[in-house]
Amino acid sequence: MSPLLVVAVSLAYLLTLFAVAAYGDRRAAAGRSIIASSWVYALSLAVYCSAWTYFGSVGRAASSGVWFLPIYLGPMLAMVLAWLVLRKMLRIAQRYRITSIADFISSRYGKSPLLAGLVTLITVVGIVPYIALQLKGISVAFDVLTAVPAALARERAWWQESTVYLALALAGFTMMFGARHLDSSERHEGLVAAVAFESVVKLLAFLAVGAYVCWGLFDGVGDIFARAAVQPELASLFAPGQGMAFAHPQWFALTLLAMLSVLLLPRQFQLMVVENVDERHLRRAAWVFPLYLLLINLFVLPIALGGLLHFGPGQADPESFVLSLPLSQGQPALALLAFVGGLSAATGMVIVETIAVSTMVCNDLVVPVLLRTRRWSEGRHDLTRVILNTRRLAILAVMLLGYCYFRLAGEAYALVSIGLISFAAVAQFAPAMLGGMYWRGATRHGALAGLLAGFALWCYTLMLPSLAKSGWMADDFLRVGPWGLDWLRPEALLGLGGFDPLTHALFWSLLGNVGLYVGVSLWRSPSVAEASQALLFVDVFERSSQLQPVFWRGQASVASLLALAERFLGPERARELFERYAREHGRSDLSRLDLVDRLQPLQADAELVHFVETQLTGAIGSASARVMVASVVEEEALALEDVLAMVEEAKRLLLHSRELEQKSLSLERASAELRAANEQLKSLDRLKDDFMSSVTHELRTPLTSIRALAELMLDDARAEAGGAPAMRLEQRQNFLAIIVAETERLGRLVNQVLDMAKIESGHAEWQHAELDLVALIRRSADTVAELLRERGALLTLDLPESPVILRADPDRLTQVMINLLSNAAKFVPAGSGQIRIGLALQRDRVQVEVQDNGPGVAPEQQALVFEKFRQGGDASQRPQGTGLGLPISRQIIEHFGGQIELRSQPGQGACFSFWLPLGAPDNDKNGDRA
Repeated sequence: MSPLLVVAVSLAYLLTLFAVAAYGDRRAAAGRSIIASSWVYALSLAVYCSAWTYFGSVGRAASSGVWFLPIYLGPMLAMVLAWLVLRKMLRIAQRYRITSIADFISSRYGKSPLLAGLVTLITVVGIVPYIALQLKGISVAFDVLTAVPAALARERAWWQESTVYLALALAGFTMMFGARHLDSSERHEGLVAAVAFESVVKLLAFLAVGAYVCWGLFDGVGDIFARAAVQPELASLFAPGQGMAFAHPQWFALTLLAMLSVLLLPRQFQLMVVENVDERHLRRAAWVFPLYLLLINLFVLPIALGGLLHFGPGQADPESFVLSLPLSQGQPALALLAFVGGLSAATGMVIVETIAVSTMVCNDLVVPVLLRTRRWSEGRHDLTRVILNTRRLAILAVMLLGYCYFRLAGEAYALVSIGLISFAAVAQFAPAMLGGMYWRGATRHGALAGLLAGFALWCYTLMLPSLAKSGWMADDFLRVGPWGLDWLRPEALLGLGGFDPLTHALFWSLLGNVGLYVGVSLWRSPSVAEASQALLFVDVFERSSQLQPVFWRGQASVASLLALAERFLGPERARELFERYAREHGRSDLSRLDLVDRLQPLQADAELVHFVETQLTGAIGSASARVMVASVVEEEALALEDVLAMVEEAKRLLLHSRELEQKSLSLERASAELRAANEQLKSLDRLKDDFMSSVTHELRTPLTSIRALAELMLDDARAEAGGAPAMRLEQRQNFLAIIVAETERLGRLVNQVLDMAKIESGHAEWQHAELDLVALIRRSADTVAELLRERGALLTLDLPESPVILRADPDRLTQVMINLLSNAAKFVPAGSGQIRIGLALQRDRVQVEVQDNGPGVAPEQQALVFEKFRQGGDASQRPQGTGLGLPISRQIIEHFGGQIELRSQPGQGACFSFWLPLGAPDNDKNGDRA
């Protein structure tokens, strides 16, 4: 493939990353962040999958089978099992504006500059080879894609390599989007968006190659494994032990190493902790990130076996199978896509890792040295540009260091080996970092001793042997030990054998690290500064940002603190922060005054000092911020008793705040209950109005008829007395019949209202007698027979032949049945109505159903029909009635221990059913009066 084409595609891809990052920054400036999504956050964590994953995992699988898995099982377990630890890391970092692992550890142990510098040195030594790994992966991929012989590649001068220009391009990209602002705790939104985009690209590209190998070169995954199973040298790759006893210590060591690395690698800490905008995103990342790792590793073993089957063992570099397999089948486009995926994997890691390491180098190595000089410590000029340029130079230096390591030692080790050496280096941070989050007794001296011991043992048992095997130094000490002392052999220290070099080194380095960390911490009590920071870290969830103790006492001035902030944050940024602080402390009414005058009423107390120090921490690190604040204030030394008193005061304030919060919640609940009661009263008031209107209407209608007919009859009687012709007898009897009917209607209405009132007040009279429910239903049907005949409705009785005996009030149950039948008769279609009464026995109860073929009741109105003064259906088509029949029926049924319900679909009729227990109900609880 043409080198010019590959370079053009690579350049186009880098420009695409540039566009994505620029778009992310523009959205952030407009207040529409794209990294506020938990999906973007979860995808950005996939920066863990670097060129090592893309090329090295296939190479490891081709030589060791499933032994590539622990590197990915570890992060999966860490995210699933230790997400609460991550949440605590997030809360601490966001609360105290922590910007790096070195800042995190040094801040925990009294903001020690020495500890921050040591962590930074270990990081540089351990991570520079890992950056070189990425550059090597891209260089090897470029050579495979452009068919450059390995011998020729080794003979090229540095200026003839594309790798150096790639390193410079990545350094420029990182400077532009990772070192734009001085405050490292601010989000690099464009950068995170670009990393999330890269994660999608590398996953899709790897899956595309895996699918092609499985179903393009072979007949699926099963075919690959079947062919490999018949070749003895490949069949051993299926078994973790490769035909021998399973190496449990090595598997455990690799898994533990990967678990620690996903928490402690600088790039993971940068994206997982520093760039996090909402700790709730961690919940989604806890399953999306493991799922991503699962997907990107699905085809690792099939590609490795496919390459070995296709080329033959030892005939091609396994780390380049992702590219060489498509090329061997005349698929340059797929190979180019795979190269872009590998480029994504490498560039994402290099960019984020360089930002993280350069921040540590600037804040914890360069800035402390500058601040010790008279020019920088005593001057009053703006240092923001100097520190920004220092950070940019650190980015370039770290990138060039990685390239130099690649040039000098890149050919000596495989990708996986380089990566594991770096993983073991950052694992040394685990005791000091994780222990400091949960153990108040941990001390700075213990952390220093543990880190020094762990790093020294890592160098001796792993780093030096790797240099010796690379040919940089004599390897006699590996075989016979220094000065011929066999027990000092780096790969069998103190006679410990049987482990692979990585497991052996991890065992000794972590043992020495943890042993001295715990031992020295127990030997010496923590200082006041360490104890105060320990309380802030360990108990971070127990206090809000407004109610945490501030361990400072002394004298300071607002003007000096403002001047200090202007030096390191810039005048505009510093004044903006101080104005916000003034507004939060009640000085917003002085906006017309000069800033210094506006701040004069503020007290330069511990809270303001802490505020300034926290803001500086985001720019120059916690250790340097502590030194600079101490240079402009007069601090009084605190005793341990003072710290405890401050903690107690903070606890008292916290308890008081919680009491106020509980009272506030109680008031809110009471207000909500009052609002609900008020709404209920309003609803009842509306129901009362509706009831009065309905009852008035119902009373007026029969009274109007009675009065009109009575007046007619009275006028007729007067006319007859005056000699006029009298009303015919038939007509007079008809009027009297109507008057009687309307009077009965009035009586029923009054009785219903009285019944409802008595039932609800508990003054209703109930009978409890044995009755035959079948006979009662038949009598009720006879009672409404005339009404059904007038409506032209057909009534069907589906009743058992034998009696159904239960104990209840026969008059009340008759009232229920008449209400249900009358209700059905009102709604069935005239002339074609059908009503069915059914009765069924169900174990210890009996159920009665009244089914009609009327228009039915809409679902949203079914609950309303049992409320007082409510009727279902369209208001314009409702028959006359008060809406009390069904509520009364429900009260009666529930009094006897049963329940009534409605089942209906619009247009399919309605079915009112109720059930009653066959045994005697317990009516004492109802407060009835017999």
